[in-house]
Amino acid sequence: MDRIENRFTTHTVSNQATPFEDVNLFTCDPALGEALAREGAGWARDGLAALGATLGRADTLDLARQANANGPRLHAYDRAGRRIDEVEFHPSWHALMTLLIEAGAHSAPWQDARPGAQVARAAMYLLFGQLENGSQCPVTMTYASVPALRREPRLAAWLPKILSNQYDPRSLPVSEKRGALVGMGMTEKQGGSDVRANTTRAVPLPTGEARERFGDAGEGAHHIVGHKWFFSVPQADAHLILAQLDDGGGGGDGGGAGLSCFFVPRFLPDGSRNAIRVQRLKDKVGNRSNASSEVEFQDAVGWPVGSPGRGIPTILEMGGYTRLDCVLGSAGIMRAALCHALHHARGRSAFGRKLVEQPLMQNVLADLALESEAATAFALRLARCFDETRDPAQALLGRILTPAGKYWICKRGPAFGAEAMEVMGGNGYVEDGPLGRLYREFPVNSIWEGSGNVMCLDVLRALGKSPPEARAAFEAELAPAMALDARFGAWAGALLDALPQLAREEGAARVLAERLVLAVQASLLLRHAPGYVADAFVASRIAQEPGGAFGRLPASADCAAILGRALRAGQ
Repeated sequence: MDRIENRFTTHTVSNQATPFEDVNLFTCDPALGEALAREGAGWARDGLAALGATLGRADTLDLARQANANGPRLHAYDRAGRRIDEVEFHPSWHALMTLLIEAGAHSAPWQDARPGAQVARAAMYLLFGQLENGSQCPVTMTYASVPALRREPRLAAWLPKILSNQYDPRSLPVSEKRGALVGMGMTEKQGGSDVRANTTRAVPLPTGEARERFGDAGEGAHHIVGHKWFFSVPQADAHLILAQLDDGGGGGDGGGAGLSCFFVPRFLPDGSRNAIRVQRLKDKVGNRSNASSEVEFQDAVGWPVGSPGRGIPTILEMGGYTRLDCVLGSAGIMRAALCHALHHARGRSAFGRKLVEQPLMQNVLADLALESEAATAFALRLARCFDETRDPAQALLGRILTPAGKYWICKRGPAFGAEAMEVMGGNGYVEDGPLGRLYREFPVNSIWEGSGNVMCLDVLRALGKSPPEARAAFEAELAPAMALDARFGAWAGALLDALPQLAREEGAARVLAERLVLAVQASLLLRHAPGYVADAFVASRIAQEPGGAFGRLPASADCAAILGRALRAGQ
């Protein structure tokens, strides 16, 4: 009878890896800790270890799932028919934002500009990148806005709220809030990356009208009419936008009319809502926890930031910081995907052995681990350039490596995510786990703040402004490693010799950007990583042309050692 009653008990659950959770995301990653110390921010180790423990908890990791399963909702009107343009978020979003803001991910280097401050913040941001990426968008834009806003006396009252480590999502005038966020709106439907094609216009308010409406705060106020096709984080307290200044001036890059930058708050100094009309929220492939929108400015009011007609240089300064965060964000997502895949392979068996013990699977995972470690090393080295902007060579290196890194690191992401998903098989391809979400997050960092081609053209412009100085800066960066490995020495020497010619070949700009990043990555690993990591990276990316799928490491690669370093067990 028992045998008949139990005939539909068809299986027990076995050979399933546990979820990757309740782990310290900082201490399990030796490459991140080593990069933190050598780039000048070893003083931040204890704080990052505490943050890594918080971010790796199961309940914290689940906030990412909840925020993406319950995306933002637009409420254009209240129940009485008044226009409010409010965005409603799930409580998990607010919990994530609280974590980011209280940690100072938007403000730490500006509050305490000690040596290594940008590197410490970069490591923090990379850890948050392993948790949830939509919530990083408003944090990045707020962080990037500070240098420009600090130069505008009329906006001085905003800075304490922007730098505050209190997250305050309430829709109120900034004077009534504990903290404020800043978004950006650059692109329009007819132009996209070609912001010079923008048609949004800004016209100065007559002095009498501005003073009557806003008192002394009305100085410099402009009416703004137009639209933005991608308006990030419409719930932010203010946005920086680009508009054509229509003041009857002479045009050009000097004073007078031209493309200019404006600060457009949600609430005006008199407490009224600004006329920023949210048309709809974007239905995006990824980044679904975050609200991106289309808006119209119906005689909205804004204040100029930077010189008239110099909107693009003003935005490019902020773009340097946002592009750094694209590199950090992609490196963080890579790290998360690697950890989930490697943890799965350590916990699941096939064909009589653990997956991680299968030679071909070892090769794939070790190749992913190399890519992730190289991305982390590059990202923190790049952040040091932002710490050392007073050094001309470091500043120049940063101007070149920022767009190059955004191109190559971000471009590697989608293939990396797909491979990590494949390691987990069907378990990776379902929404019950995080791999699908991580895979969909990768492309946004390539697209946002300038697509791959735009980045590569920026590399050419940066190199072309001072070719001898650029070569000297790269030679100084690579030379210490060129003597450590003959393969790298010959390859890097040829790259340096060809740099002037490559910088003039627009059609080969992608190849150049890729090689510049690979050169810096190989140099960092040769000087600082264990020999088995550096040798495998050089053999697979320098001695042979990179390409094809992951899992092409040569037989000489010590895959087991690479994987043992990649994710410390028990951390």
